[in-house]
Amino acid sequence: MDDVIAKLSDSVTAARSLEELTRPLLKMLQTVTGLDSTFLTTVDHSTGLQQVMFADNSRELQIPEGRVAPWDDALCKRAIEEGRFVTEDAPADFPGNPAVRDLGLKTYISTPLHTGEGELYGTLCAASSARVPVSPEASQVLRLFAGLIEQQIARERLVTQLQQANAELQTQALTDPLTGLMNRRALVQELDRQRAMAQRAGHWLLVAAIDLDGFKAINDQHGHEAGDALLRGVALALRKALRGGDVLARMGGDEFVALGMGPKRDSDGAPAAGLWQQRLAAATVGQYAVGARCISYGGASAGVVAVDPGTTATEEALREADAAMYRIKAERRAPR
Repeated sequence: MDDVIAKLSDSVTAARSLEELTRPLLKMLQTVTGLDSTFLTTVDHSTGLQQVMFADNSRELQIPEGRVAPWDDALCKRAIEEGRFVTEDAPADFPGNPAVRDLGLKTYISTPLHTGEGELYGTLCAASSARVPVSPEASQVLRLFAGLIEQQIARERLVTQLQQANAELQTQALTDPLTGLMNRRALVQELDRQRAMAQRAGHWLLVAAIDLDGFKAINDQHGHEAGDALLRGVALALRKALRGGDVLARMGGDEFVALGMGPKRDSDGAPAAGLWQQRLAAATVGQYAVGARCISYGGASAGVVAVDPGTTATEEALREADAAMYRIKAERRAPR
């Protein structure tokens, strides 16, 4: 027993995962119980299935890892329901049980495992096809090992929850909450990536700045909720107008930016920029539902430039697109 305690201390200290903890515990459990097989199961409550996650088999009885069985038929479930966690004559104590019959179990001990929220996670078990006396010490060690495994399960779940929370925070930090598009911070990162891709491919990079003309008047006349609805509607319209690999972001206020791969740099990028400008501007023209009313919107000013990704820095590309947008805006305001 002293040797088991020494190994236990080493295993708990070295374990970095549930598997790294459980496998040596199963070997030690065999030593303590003298049974053929030790195994850890999980219960999927949504499918009603029990699965053997890890197993250690050293003698006649073989419990295969990955074995799946209906939870309603499981010996483990019946043991929990009847409070009978130790038996040296499973056929007599659990008559008609499929696991006892199919696996030829004679001796069986188990204990349930729970999550930190109290939900049944699975069971830790030891079994043999022969009748083997089960000492109180063996049952005590089984419960001790189960407690260690529960602690590891809780730790791993906590780590997973923290990682998910961190991922959600990162997503929120890079997403415009109104439209679901990238925000300025995310766009700058994406523009760096798009520049590198275009440079490697030898293409121009198309950068578009889109500003919603008359947005303030719509806000003043119909209210901020109407303005928000228009922003969401324009974002959707622009998404539909873009190609699969193009990128759209909301820079803030009523301004959007789009990125797209242009033609090869051995050709003129200006015609492609002009066509993209026409498509994006046309996409924003239309009827937009804002609450109970419908607004007829004449479209946004869109300025598009084809930049050389190898010589134009990120902020410079945005400035050039912005300048192109203001030239378009001035043209639209000029008397005809």
